[in-house]
Amino acid sequence: MLKDYGLDVQKLFLEMMLQDAESYVRVQNIYNPENFDRSLRPAAEFIAKHSDEHKTLPAPEQITAATGIKLNHIPDLNEGHFDWFMEEFEGFTRRQELERAILKSADLLEKGDYDPVEKLIKDAVQISLTKDMGTDYFADPRFRIDKYFNSGGQVSTGWPQMDKILYGGFSRGELNIFAGGSGSGKSLVMMNIALGWLQAGLSGVYISLELSEELCALRTDAMLAGMSTKEIRKDIDQTELKVKLVSKKAGQYRIKALPAQSNINDIRSYIKEVQVQTGLKVDFVMCDYLDLLMPVSAKVSPNDLFVKDKYVSEELRNLAKELNVLFVTASQLNRSAVEEIEFDHSHISGGISKINTADNVFGIFTSRAMRERGKYQIQCMKSRSSTGVGQKIDLDYNIETMRITDPGEEAGPVNSFAKGNLLDSIKAKSNLTNGSESANPAVREETTKITADVQSAKLKQLLGQIKQS
Repeated sequence: MLKDYGLDVQKLFLEMMLQDAESYVRVQNIYNPENFDRSLRPAAEFIAKHSDEHKTLPAPEQITAATGIKLNHIPDLNEGHFDWFMEEFEGFTRRQELERAILKSADLLEKGDYDPVEKLIKDAVQISLTKDMGTDYFADPRFRIDKYFNSGGQVSTGWPQMDKILYGGFSRGELNIFAGGSGSGKSLVMMNIALGWLQAGLSGVYISLELSEELCALRTDAMLAGMSTKEIRKDIDQTELKVKLVSKKAGQYRIKALPAQSNINDIRSYIKEVQVQTGLKVDFVMCDYLDLLMPVSAKVSPNDLFVKDKYVSEELRNLAKELNVLFVTASQLNRSAVEEIEFDHSHISGGISKINTADNVFGIFTSRAMRERGKYQIQCMKSRSSTGVGQKIDLDYNIETMRITDPGEEAGPVNSFAKGNLLDSIKAKSNLTNGSESANPAVREETTKITADVQSAKLKQLLGQIKQS
């Protein structure tokens, strides 16, 4: 790789491009006339403009006539010469873009505008020609299909029903969003997933922009120890023992509270610092939650939710890919979703911009009455494979320990219900469904709707009639 890209080398680049249209097309994605010396820039600009407007490269005589710059024909060029050109032109472009980014960053730093600096430098360093030719569809069908279904890095959510519609769970590098109204349990859902991953041996961080570190940790204590927060306060020794026992087999876990209006750079720098200081290999990141973040790549008013969330969700997904981690965040549902029992894209706060970017989006449907009965429902609003859209996942919820589990699945000995609560749960279920819930899906769906709207006086009366029968 050349260290000096002087005037003669830059002129040679232009001359070789003119002689091989294929080489010009291959470097077009990184071709920038501003990278050339001022004396050659008019010719570089003429080449770019002419090829864009007329879909062909100009003749050397055209360039001389238009710009006064003479570019020569080079005889006897072969494939090896153009391989050299591709390699050197990539290095030349990266160096020129980096130099410009550094100069621009100095001006930004003087103005106190720090956030765009990292992106400028990172974009310049990452400049490269497209070398990945993608997937050869016919080359190896078996390997390609097996890679999608079995080698995609899917990690179980801990809820088999959800894993089923996601072909095994969440994948690294994807953005997964749980949307719910205020108080619907967005944080609880994320904490439950995080705990499941910890118990599976994965390590990660939980970043909260709303709750304190201590409260997040206390809720996780309750889920892990199978005790209510009141019981934990009375018996800290027992809680400590259970947490320490689980920690011997679980992954590492960090909980960090960041102020609202933080941005992706704050999250990235924290994760990097954790990795440097502790040696932690981060497998997952939980960000609670998307709506409280601000974008780095553009200055946007906090009131312009559509544009703000578009940039933030794109930056979060890029971060997930950059770190190659499992990434889960949450978002608010808007006021129009309060009286709804089935969610769609129109119920997402800030509009569809974040849904377009996310790989999987789930709505959390619950009510106080449902939680008291130990029920949560997750509705699939978008999945990358599209197979799960519209499907509903009914989950069990322990109001004392805040643990959310898949019905019929073992939650582990530390997550078992207290005896009295379990009997009450069975009794309530029996009275409401008249013993036919498991046998008749239609009755179960109707029951869910009734429970969700239990605030209505008319439905309260209907529930009373059902219980008496």
